[in-house]
Amino acid sequence: MPDAPNPTPANTAAPTNGPVLAIALAALSTVLLIAAFLFWSQVGDRDRNIVQVQNRLDQAQAAVLVLQTQLADSKAATARIQKRMDEVKVESTQRQTDMDKVKEGDVGLQSDLDRTRVTSTDYQTQMENAKIASIKHEGEAEIAETKTSVMQAQLDEAKAAAAQLETQLSDSKASAADLQTKLETAEKLIAKLQGKT
Repeated sequence: MPDAPNPTPANTAAPTNGPVLAIALAALSTVLLIAAFLFWSQVGDRDRNIVQVQNRLDQAQAAVLVLQTQLADSKAATARIQKRMDEVKVESTQRQTDMDKVKEGDVGLQSDLDRTRVTSTDYQTQMENAKIASIKHEGEAEIAETKTSVMQAQLDEAKAAAAQLETQLSDSKASAADLQTKLETAEKLIAKLQGKT
């Protein structure tokens, strides 16, 4: 039986292909598993990046909203300051006008006071003349005494009027000083408000 096939080599060739195929499948499975893991990791990273970008976008939109609100508040505050500055300018102009009127009144009061002083001096001179005439003319002493009393009364009235005018002038000067202080305060406020704008 020398021509009969040897069964041993055929049996040994078949088992050799089985382990190679198993190894190839295992390697392919490993490669596919690694590829799937890498793909899943990339998808996760992409999702995290999308979430981070969305969060940053939301934060930026919130910051823009805050800035818009602050800008609106700033515009409103600027408008209020401008309105107040205009009001202060009007008040300052009115106080300047009032002070000018008071100064004009002071001039008038000073003129009245000067006239009253002249009149008082004139009455004083007349009274002294009446006294001299009374001494010279003893016979007319009673008339001169009456004239002296009248002159004395007129002199007292003139002095009272002069005192009243002096009081009015002092009050007017005090009012002018108060208006000057208010005017300076208003001008300082205007300067301060202009500095803010």
